[in-house]
Amino acid sequence: MTDSKMKSAQSRRTFLKTATGAATLAATTLHAPYIMAQPSKVRVGFLLPYTGTYAKLGQAITGAFKLHVDEHGGRLGGRTIEYVQVDSEAKPAKATDNTNRLVNLEKVDVIVGPVHSGVAVAMVRVTRESGTLTIDPNAGAGVVTGALCAPNVFRTSFSNWQPSYPMGKVLADRGMKKAVTLTWKYAAGQEAIGGFVQNFTAHGGSIVKDLWVPFPKVEFQSLLTEIASIKPDAVFVFFAGGGAVKFVKDYAAAGLHNSVPLFGSGFLTDGTLKAQGDAAQGLETTLHYGDGLILPKNLAFREAYLKAAGREADVYAVQGYDAAQLLRIGLEAANGDVKAKKRMIESMGSAEIDSPRGKFTLSKAHNPVQDIYLRKVVGMENKVQGVAHKALADPATGCKMA
Repeated sequence: MTDSKMKSAQSRRTFLKTATGAATLAATTLHAPYIMAQPSKVRVGFLLPYTGTYAKLGQAITGAFKLHVDEHGGRLGGRTIEYVQVDSEAKPAKATDNTNRLVNLEKVDVIVGPVHSGVAVAMVRVTRESGTLTIDPNAGAGVVTGALCAPNVFRTSFSNWQPSYPMGKVLADRGMKKAVTLTWKYAAGQEAIGGFVQNFTAHGGSIVKDLWVPFPKVEFQSLLTEIASIKPDAVFVFFAGGGAVKFVKDYAAAGLHNSVPLFGSGFLTDGTLKAQGDAAQGLETTLHYGDGLILPKNLAFREAYLKAAGREADVYAVQGYDAAQLLRIGLEAANGDVKAKKRMIESMGSAEIDSPRGKFTLSKAHNPVQDIYLRKVVGMENKVQGVAHKALADPATGCKMA
């Protein structure tokens, strides 16, 4: 090859390399705004029980939360939602470490949980300090929206006091004068019983005996024998999950179902009816939700949840669904910017949630202000008999919102 031809070939190769490089640079430059415009995902950390007595509750909350997100194309406020699940095991002793894991190691933007009140207290102590947005979809510890209330802490469920309080007046209005109470000896049980006792005694009733069982024990026989000997006008209890199933069946087996009327906070028969069977028939409870609520939102939700989860919705599913609704409201107000926390908090705090339970708002302590229904077990449903208390707000004792 002559020198002139070699130079010509080299020049051609140089041109092609330069042209290719320019084209690559142009393509990169052209697509760079698109690449940079991709928003990061919002990381939601679930601190819920996935094993043990409350496992089904954690599963219901998680499934319903994801259902709402899926209904919006996997995005809330334009942001894709990514999940991190930590099993709380319903163990308060592990709550601080589990919460710190989500906040500091997993770097979640939002924590949703827990179920157990003892876990909630430890969890909120961490998230108040870190400022992590927190949505409590079940645990009813009064202190969460009481003395430990904080702008970044919200609840879409209830305070333990709330569902039980209306039943006190219901029983007093029926002329019942003497009652026995029974629950697990832990925060949720004590606060739930306290709500009932407060209203029952305020309307002329008296508590003959307060009975307790260590959590999560389910040995009731000696206590049932004691109830039979006392012969009160009524028994009011707080149990949930597997413990509720065992208690209702034992109560009926002891022959008390037809001699001493049994009442309870609605968790006694919510999500438990299939396992309780005939033993639950006719039981009356008070709660912020009921299977038979004829509301368009509830009917649509129950149909969608059944299709997605393969089982009927319960109050736990409703609370999980509403946790996702509340987060969506906050993210939409902030145009998807999870760091615009002040704007999110303001929007969430003033929200009216269109819930399957009926519309509700949040108090200044960020606890639901909601109707509490009187329900009766008929077949496999907690049929709503009426509203036991309209728009009931928790006292939020000790809350000093910053």
